[in-house]
Amino acid sequence: MAKSVSVIICAAGASARFGGDKKKPFVELGGRAAFLRSIEAFASRDDVKQVLLCIAPDDDELVRLKWGPTMGFYGVKIVLGGKERFETVANALAKVNPDADLIAVHDSVRCCVTEEWINQVFQKAAETGAAILACPVNGTLKRVQNALIQQTVDRTNLWEAQTPQVFAADLLKKAYANLPNLDASKITDDAMLVESLGHPVAIVETDYTNLKITRKADVPIAEAILESRPKPKPQGPTGPYVEAQW
Repeated sequence: MAKSVSVIICAAGASARFGGDKKKPFVELGGRAAFLRSIEAFASRDDVKQVLLCIAPDDDELVRLKWGPTMGFYGVKIVLGGKERFETVANALAKVNPDADLIAVHDSVRCCVTEEWINQVFQKAAETGAAILACPVNGTLKRVQNALIQQTVDRTNLWEAQTPQVFAADLLKKAYANLPNLDASKITDDAMLVESLGHPVAIVETDYTNLKITRKADVPIAEAILESRPKPKPQGPTGPYVEAQW
């Protein structure tokens, strides 16, 4: 297991598909904001030495006023994101501790990730240099145009990529340095950048309960997933304003 992991938590998206007046990272699940649940999954780990929360510039005041004490207690550093995800991660990479062995990139709204999955993907990345969580595609896939089916897609060997995606620090930085040589419009996750270097990316199998909140209908599903799991006993100190915010 790597001795030092820096975690980049991405919460800078526009939440265009979610709708409403509250962005996805700030929606509450069981009384706690989604992005806080993601932070908690990493901040209490001994191997995580740094947590960087990437937010949109127009959310900076909200986050600092409403959750500033909790961010400070857990040592979370706020990074302002860009218009695209890869710009956001690039901004965070500039703030990563120079002695980090691994860098993990995680979607703030994939807040149902478990400690066991994090353990496994950290270990796999330490062994191979690059690993992501993913689950096999089970449904029948259709390619559609103008509301008409064009093709049934063979799902053999198809997997849905999830997060965290974890890489050796030097490898991820090298992958981002190579970004100008690629078509950035086609880059949908960090693994693609590492793949473009010819470096293999290992898979750690999960299931669909590592849900990414994308639409409002996902919120009650995520709440049900969290509620169905055994409640872990708190370890170590708890942050300020626990009752109000968590």
